[in-house]
Amino acid sequence: MAAANRGEEPDSMSDVVERTRTAVLVDFGGVITSSVLRAFTDFGASLGGDPRLPLYLLRRDQRSRALLADHECGRIDAEAFERGFAERLRAHGARVPAEGLTARMQAGMSIDQDMLALLGEFRAAGRPVALVSNSFGTGTYDGVDLDAVADVVVISAEVGIRKPSRRIYAIACERLGVEPEEAVMIDDLQQNLDGAARIGIGGVLHTSASDTRRQLAERFGITA
Repeated sequence: MAAANRGEEPDSMSDVVERTRTAVLVDFGGVITSSVLRAFTDFGASLGGDPRLPLYLLRRDQRSRALLADHECGRIDAEAFERGFAERLRAHGARVPAEGLTARMQAGMSIDQDMLALLGEFRAAGRPVALVSNSFGTGTYDGVDLDAVADVVVISAEVGIRKPSRRIYAIACERLGVEPEEAVMIDDLQQNLDGAARIGIGGVLHTSASDTRRQLAERFGITA
């Protein structure tokens, strides 16, 4: 019986820890908005070649990856990123002007009103919410009152650190006044959830507002 009890205790303690999670960290692009990946693919299709080219470069091309990292961390501005990435696109056969490039890449994105409503419900219920977003281009957050969405806002270019660095999640928790073990991160990219998990933050891989609501309730006991 003693051995059985010892075997049960970790599960029981784990359940208690999960039930104590109360704070929500949330991504912007791909969570509060429609899919970033789909928007970038649509943009790629508009160039007349392989629609996967923009995403391929941002994921695999070292110069494009460096441009994105520098931009997201605030080391270069949107215009510098646009000039550099337009050059990389042209080097791979795409005819594209640099000016307004990031806006065109994001043109297919729209705000998910169901996610805004869900986050509003959490805040009304006393659940602290932090927006944790990698910045991209200019005008990304236009049309959304970020102060109405979250209690604190952590933008990568403003703090000089981008997801999935564990430090950006720690900053969000510090500003909310919660421990990482009390928080859950909602993101559409698994790599960002993996970064948050390294300091004890739970993760929800977002596909829709309804599924995210269900996961938060079933896995972490977080309801509005």
